[in-house]
Amino acid sequence: MPAALATDLYEVTMAAGYFHAGRTEPASFELSVRGLPPDRGYLVAAGLEPALEHLERLCFTASEIGYLRNQPALQGAPASFFDDFLPRFRFTGDVWAVREGAPVFPQEPLLRVTAPLIEAQVVETALLAIVLFQTSVASRAARVVQAAEGRPVFEFGARRAHGTGAGRLAARAACIGGCDATSDVEAGLAFDLPLAGTMAHSWVMSHRSETEAFIRFTDLYGRRAVLLIDTYDSARAVRHIAEARLEPGAVRIDSGDLLAESRTVRAALDAAGLRETQIFASGDLDEHRIAALVGERAPIDGFGVGTALSTVSDAPALGGVYKLVEMVRDGEAHPVLKLSREKQTWPGVKQVWRVAEDGGAAFDVVGCRAEAPPRDGAPLLEEVLHAGRRVRGAPSIDTLRRRARQEIAMLPSGVRRLRRPDPYGVEISDALARLADEIGRRIRAGGDEQSRAAADSTYSNR
Repeated sequence: MPAALATDLYEVTMAAGYFHAGRTEPASFELSVRGLPPDRGYLVAAGLEPALEHLERLCFTASEIGYLRNQPALQGAPASFFDDFLPRFRFTGDVWAVREGAPVFPQEPLLRVTAPLIEAQVVETALLAIVLFQTSVASRAARVVQAAEGRPVFEFGARRAHGTGAGRLAARAACIGGCDATSDVEAGLAFDLPLAGTMAHSWVMSHRSETEAFIRFTDLYGRRAVLLIDTYDSARAVRHIAEARLEPGAVRIDSGDLLAESRTVRAALDAAGLRETQIFASGDLDEHRIAALVGERAPIDGFGVGTALSTVSDAPALGGVYKLVEMVRDGEAHPVLKLSREKQTWPGVKQVWRVAEDGGAAFDVVGCRAEAPPRDGAPLLEEVLHAGRRVRGAPSIDTLRRRARQEIAMLPSGVRRLRRPDPYGVEISDALARLADEIGRRIRAGGDEQSRAAADSTYSNR
C-alpha cells in the first residue's frame, strides 16, 4: 500500500499551515469525475477497498518525518508539527462511497471523506490515484467483456503496466469489470483472483522441435494444457498435435489475422478429431477488435487482453477531482463551492439517487444529502468507514464482478454502446441548484461570502 508520503508536497505544507493555525474542525471533501473519456457511456466504480486499506493503515514513520523536517518548503513549520502531531497522525474520519462495481457518471461523488481538516486534506493524492486508476481499468474491462458476448476474457497486462504495483491493481480492477482471471500471480495471491496462463514462444523455441515442446508440456498438464501454436505456422502446429495424439484443452493464437487463422485452425482441429479443443486468441486485442471478431463469427472461444486493460491505452488518464464541499464552524455546517471558470463545484454534502423505471436505471439525481429522495430513487453513497474503521468486511471479487454485470445490464442499451453511446441523464436537484446559486451570488457580491451564504440558506445536513 502507498506510504504516508504518497502525496503531493502542497498537501503537507497545507497540513502544517492548518496545524499552526489550530484548524481542527471537520471538513468534507468529495471525489468525482469531471467528464467521460471518448466513446464511454459510463464508468465502473473500483478501487474503494484498496483506498480504505490505505486510510486504515495511514501513519508517518520516523524516517518519513525526518525527511519532511529537512525539506526547505517546510522550514517555517512549527517543531511540534514534526515532534508531536505527525508521530500520532492517524485517519479518524468517515467515508461514504459508491460500491465497487456500480456504474457511475460525471458530476456524481464516487467517494466522500468527512474528517478533521488536516486528515481529509493529506489523503487527497492517494485517494485520487487509487480510485481513478482502478475505475478506468474496470470501466474498460466492462467494455471488453461486453464485446466478447459471453466468451471468457483473461487479463494479461502485467508486463505492459506502468510498474508492477500498477499491474497488480489493474488485475484486480479488470476482474471487477468482468474479466474471468488474470495472469498476474502476485495479484492472484493479494486479491484471491483466479489465475490463467499458457506458454510463451520461448518454450517452443527452446526445444529441438515444436512437437517435443507440445509433448513435454502436455505430459505435465494434460487436458489443462493450452498450447501456443503460432511460433512458426499454426496449421502445421495442429498437424504436429494430431500426429502426436495429444488432446490439449485449448490452443492459443497470438498474432496474424486472427479471423483467418482461427478459421483455419478450427477446421484443422475438427479434421483431426479434436472438436473439444478450444481456440484462445490474444495479441493487442481491445473491445473493438474483439467485437469485430465476434461479429464475423470467428471460432474463438476466449480472449486474452493485456495493454488495453492495464494501461487503459485509449484513455490513460481519467479527469477526477477531490474538492472541499463543506466546513463545520461553531458546530454548524457551512457548504462551500469553487467558482473557477469551467471548474465550478457543487456545494455541500451530497447524495446520489438512481431512479428506476421499467426494471432498469432511467437517470440519476444529485442532491443535498438531507433532502427527500426522488420517487423510486435508490441511494448510491453508503457509509463504508466510520471513525477510521470499516463498517463491514470487504466483499469478494466474485461478488463485485456479479454486481458490475447486473448493474451494467440495467443501464439503457444506448448508454452501453461501444461507439457513440447515448448520454445518461444526471440531474441536479432543485435544492442543490438553489444552494449553489445563493452561495455563488454572495461570493460575487464580496465579503465573507461562503459563511454568510450558508448561514442565510435553508441548507442543513446535520
